[in-house]
Amino acid sequence: MDLLIRGARVVDGTGGPSYTADVAVHEGRIAGIGRIPSGGRETLDAHGLVLAPGFIDMHAHSDLALLRDPDHSAKAAQGVTLEVLGQDGLSYAPADDRTLGEVQTVIAGWNGSGDDVDFDWRTVGEYLDRLDRAHGGQGCAVNAAYLVPQGTVRAYALGWDDRPASPAELDRMRTLVADGLAQGAVGMSSGLTYTPGMYASGAELAELCRVVARYGGYYCPHHRSYGRGALAAYAEMVELTREAGCALHLAHATMNFAENEGRAPELLALLDAALAAGADITLDSYPYTPGCTTLVALLPSWANEGGPDAVLARLRDDAEAERIRYALEVTGADGCHGVPVDWSTIEISGTTDPAYGAHVGTRLDGWETARRLLLGDRLGPTILQHVGHEENVRAIMRHPVHTGGSDGILRGAKPHPRAYGTFPRYLGRYVRELGVLSLEECVAHLSGRPAARLRLPDRGLVREGYRADLVLFDPETVAAGSTYENPRAAPTGIPHVLIDGRFVMRDGRRTDVLAGRSVRRTPYGGR
Repeated sequence: MDLLIRGARVVDGTGGPSYTADVAVHEGRIAGIGRIPSGGRETLDAHGLVLAPGFIDMHAHSDLALLRDPDHSAKAAQGVTLEVLGQDGLSYAPADDRTLGEVQTVIAGWNGSGDDVDFDWRTVGEYLDRLDRAHGGQGCAVNAAYLVPQGTVRAYALGWDDRPASPAELDRMRTLVADGLAQGAVGMSSGLTYTPGMYASGAELAELCRVVARYGGYYCPHHRSYGRGALAAYAEMVELTREAGCALHLAHATMNFAENEGRAPELLALLDAALAAGADITLDSYPYTPGCTTLVALLPSWANEGGPDAVLARLRDDAEAERIRYALEVTGADGCHGVPVDWSTIEISGTTDPAYGAHVGTRLDGWETARRLLLGDRLGPTILQHVGHEENVRAIMRHPVHTGGSDGILRGAKPHPRAYGTFPRYLGRYVRELGVLSLEECVAHLSGRPAARLRLPDRGLVREGYRADLVLFDPETVAAGSTYENPRAAPTGIPHVLIDGRFVMRDGRRTDVLAGRSVRRTPYGGR
């Protein structure tokens, strides 16, 4: 045995009762569980600690961070051993040169400009290969799975125009999605309040979901509204995946804005009815009330048509800018979920140009400030949107198909604390302090259930033969250190994290181990 972990309280990821046991690790896998008398080459005393499967972040925005930052303590220190990338329909593969440049600009607020990254890939498979050989061939900090981003696929096939796809263009999108899944993607994502993904009709999305279903993947939509019309938007996703025969995973599922206060039970009733009828549905959420996105995402979809250069041209034109303001403040832009914007809820969390850094941490005072920032920072500002409701957050996390996802944007001077605190916050605040979930149930939400959604045959549980992706934490002290004032503060109570049996966190400190690799879709079905 390489490592013997002595006397841990094992919470195995199934949701079943915990138990005390020794756990042996050999050659990256769990080699034994129980009373193990003989020692390993190394022994770790885990009395007083919980041993659980490594946590799976079902909604991550570390697409470039894993290539840029070998440390990546933002996630490793939380006990995260696997992240799911390619979220919200916008990422960097598959792409040609034109699409890649456009996407870099549009999601610079999520991932930075990328000027410090060598974009030496174009396909999904090449991107996954790049993760495997990151940092001089050593790999990356944590494991990563990938979703084919439907918005990027649409931009690749027909640009940023608001129009139906032609038959030839739809065939091209089907091929791009199929190729991405064949190369290892676990499913497809959409951002249906972001352009150009939002320009797709339900019928177009269903056609792409049929491809996803043939490969045994899942569809992960950021649906068309989290505000006015939220329930109808959820219902659309349930119906189109039912029609396509595709598994559904609802991204950062919540009910926001004043219109939806206290309405989480209506969403859960909709999902329960679909589950009872045989649908395959899961969801993820983060344990916070504010949302986080880019400032440009709030604009109406017609203002985003044509790509980033066209958006900037409209913002420079006074008449067009007035049309945008009216849509935002009076009618409610689709980018702002159909709700007239309340500028006092919009807090600037980051800019790409340091010249605008003084705005970070301030609430917007109106359209003209927003317009000036969008133009000056070339669509780069990120925002916190203070529009959530605690009772909705708690109701949704209790649901048995719930999983954890940080939706963590790591860039910006003052990012959302969820990027650095989601998983310890679940364990500290919602398990220990509030009792919303039991410890065993919460760990299942963060490990076993996500692994089942990803169809991973040997991860997500503490079980003999499974990969030794493990986290050890103190249930009495585990807590998120990150706050809105100090969002990058490290968590407490998580001393050890292992990936493939190797310590990536030891005694609360990041090691120099780079054990992360791409985790590719388990072969299932075909074209």
